[in-house]
Amino acid sequence: MSSATAVPPALQGLRVLDLTRLLPGPVAALRLAELGADVLKIEAPGAGDPTRTMMQSSSDRVAGRPGAFYRMVNRGKRETRLDLKSEAGRNVLRALAAEADVLIESFRPGVMERLGIGYATLRAANPRLVYCAISGYGASGPFVDRAGHDLNYIGYAGVLDQLASCDGTPILPNFQIADLLGGALSAVTQILAALWHVSRGGEGRFLDVSMTHVTHAHNIVAQVALANEGAAPAPGAGLLNGGVPCYNLYRTLDQRWLAVGALELKFWETLCMALDRPEWATRHWSLGQAIGGPDANALTQELADMIGTRTLADWVLLLEPLDCCVSPVLTAAEAARHPLFDPQAYAAQAESDADDADTADGLNG
Repeated sequence: MSSATAVPPALQGLRVLDLTRLLPGPVAALRLAELGADVLKIEAPGAGDPTRTMMQSSSDRVAGRPGAFYRMVNRGKRETRLDLKSEAGRNVLRALAAEADVLIESFRPGVMERLGIGYATLRAANPRLVYCAISGYGASGPFVDRAGHDLNYIGYAGVLDQLASCDGTPILPNFQIADLLGGALSAVTQILAALWHVSRGGEGRFLDVSMTHVTHAHNIVAQVALANEGAAPAPGAGLLNGGVPCYNLYRTLDQRWLAVGALELKFWETLCMALDRPEWATRHWSLGQAIGGPDANALTQELADMIGTRTLADWVLLLEPLDCCVSPVLTAAEAARHPLFDPQAYAAQAESDADDADTADGLNG
């Protein structure tokens, strides 16, 4: 028997220069590295990327190693130091860019040009170079010179307004939507598209990735409501933000949360039968229940009262096997140990399921 030939990574041989810092650019370059690209991370002399010490644990500090944040977003990359404020450093970068396929930077717009290593300069030596600039508000426009962070970007994009509690107070999400969706993911998408163009004989190009603009473009459900009603739904009034009982969050007896996502009627019907409330099955938005209306609000409260009588573990045990789009709201630590993400937990669960099946066969035999 011949052994199966390993499939090489899709981006094997691709040469990427990563001049970025913090989160969006490093994650974009990380995703390319995970696909097989050879990524060279270029940092300034001295302290280098601020994430080396950002959120650094005391044990990492004592050991003199970069913190977990830096290690996570820069794994799989080679590293070098260049002083881009010196002519020698800029000369090295020009030489590297002449041989590279992709360059990613996240300086404020205009910084690379002022240093004499902007896209026009690097393109002259390497017309096939895909140059990706990630910024908060874009390489041109009214906010081109303004600083910002994820919270500012999602605030301007109309997304933070949609991340609100029932009383309308915006929440402070510990998930960087603009950085990761608007910055990292969009950069990877545009880079791969540009590389496709280059692979077919075209020239490289300048990619202007504005985290705020991309985040705004992805605020689709709110924009649908804006087109239909002239305003985005208030918290608790829309189909996907609390206006229906079949798509909502419910507190359990042990003060945990259960996510009910039975948006389609078939899932809702399955859930209602499992709860021994078949009469609830016809009270669904697809059957005419007014979204955010009196009946929807009343049934949401009835379901909340029921969910509050049992623990999260009890509800998961009953409902998860039914495939009715009901799930626990896991902590980050629980998610890390879940079979979805932990191969050892998955193997243990598979072994347990196999043992249960063998036991059942023995009893039935």
